[in-house]
Amino acid sequence: MRSDKVTKGINKAPHRSLFKATGLTDEEIDRPLIGIANAHNEVIPGHDHLDEIAEAVKTGVRIAGGTPIEFGGIGVCDGIAMGHQGMHYSLASREVIADSIEIMAQAHAFDALVLIPNCDKIVPGMLMAAARLNIPAVVISGGPMLAGRHQGENIDLKTVFESVAAVQTDRMTEEELLEVEDNACPGCGSCSGMFTANSMNCLTEVLGLGLPGNGTIPAVYAQRRRLAKKAGMQIMELVEEDIKPLDILTEEAFENALTVDMALGCSTNTALHLPAIAYEAGIDLDIELINEISAKVPHLCSLSPAGKYHIQDLNEAGGIPAVMKVLNEEGLMNGDGITVTGQSVADNLIGVEVLDKEVIRSFDTAYHETGGLAVLKGNMAPDGAVVKQAAVADEMLVHEGPARVFTSEEETIAAIHDGEVKSGDVLIIKYEGPKGGPGMREMLTPTSAVAGAGLDKEVALITDGRFSGATRGASIGHASPEAMEGGPIAVVEDGDIIQIDIPNRELNVKLSDEEIKERLAKWSAPEPKIKTGYLARYAKLVSSASTGAVFK
Repeated sequence: MRSDKVTKGINKAPHRSLFKATGLTDEEIDRPLIGIANAHNEVIPGHDHLDEIAEAVKTGVRIAGGTPIEFGGIGVCDGIAMGHQGMHYSLASREVIADSIEIMAQAHAFDALVLIPNCDKIVPGMLMAAARLNIPAVVISGGPMLAGRHQGENIDLKTVFESVAAVQTDRMTEEELLEVEDNACPGCGSCSGMFTANSMNCLTEVLGLGLPGNGTIPAVYAQRRRLAKKAGMQIMELVEEDIKPLDILTEEAFENALTVDMALGCSTNTALHLPAIAYEAGIDLDIELINEISAKVPHLCSLSPAGKYHIQDLNEAGGIPAVMKVLNEEGLMNGDGITVTGQSVADNLIGVEVLDKEVIRSFDTAYHETGGLAVLKGNMAPDGAVVKQAAVADEMLVHEGPARVFTSEEETIAAIHDGEVKSGDVLIIKYEGPKGGPGMREMLTPTSAVAGAGLDKEVALITDGRFSGATRGASIGHASPEAMEGGPIAVVEDGDIIQIDIPNRELNVKLSDEEIKERLAKWSAPEPKIKTGYLARYAKLVSSASTGAVFK
């Protein structure tokens, strides 16, 4: 056991003494020490209840004969960080989360880990740590928030952002906005659409590091606490069988994750996080694989922000196992890989059924013939850009229009609110990438402003930054190379004609190669926006969005 390094032998008497200072008995010290990485805080609604999840996990560990030892982790609420300097820190926090778990697990020689995240960057950060450490690990998320209700309709956080824009364009009263604000987020859990947090929690199941139900059982259900107890018990089986993350996180597991990603219409942020997790597992996950898989996998689930359904509806329809069952029956899942259940992917699907064929459609009745995401390439993004095509109106799948160029999110929002954006415009937001941002800010505010102004079927947005999982419309992010690294997006000017062709996976500016080269020859990088502290270090270390924005 790894923990023998700190618990066994005469020389470890000082170590045991310190454990005893925390109240542990000799019997507890003699058992496997299971690190419980709990990202609870009182800021994020998705994490507010994680102490309850942790207690359930610890109960499960003790039932199965282990000793749980809890430690904390940080987490950023993307919604609260949105639209101000805080959003620079969101993606950047992912690396801190992975590093801090590595530090705690290695410094204290834990035998295994149960990882308790819930929201956007915490989930991938913990998965990255699991792959890097390669000791037995299971993930149990806090679960999704229930949808809110307003005037007989289900609503969510996206509704609030879009309602703000509706008020500013005189399409809604402030009184109605307050009603939406009061009801959109009814309690704890990760925001209720197929946004980034729920996307990653669902894909954790598919990757094999989360138990069935991890992504969809609502936070407030007792079933979530029971699943947490099972996770605590299951980690002891993984220790006994010596099943480690790298036994689970194979190339086939990542292909499965992308397959389900396409069927669900997940957040574009999965195109950042899956390559980053794969990198920690020693796997090169080329984002071009998205197009290859998307061509074979139809869009089967239309969840908010693209559709009217929410995660609780997906759960009632059979959850992620039911989606996987449909794909498996079409020969699109790799069924041999081991998972944290101790069984194979295929074994986990035995007896699973689709319980609502409107929420989880068949191939014959799919919402779209191709998958939820697409990678676009062209002279504006030679290394690729990502769009959630399942949330794009048909009218905008092919679009040509003049560029309106901005160098920050704030400039863009001001122009939208001031009525300066016209039908047909293509808004270009540059210097918001991993290095240029720094931190590749998530921009739900400008996309919501466009939608709230009723322009989401008439205006496109392109950025080297990224968009929220709650974004809908022709919002194309991750343009690589980013502007700060001298990518072509850096030299796009007002009035340049932008050509978007999502079905053919193309993104171009109507300029000759010679013109682009001449502009780039005259271009020089601007001064960094932030020159001190963690973000300054982050900007120096971070790689391109096309490779997952990891430290290399």
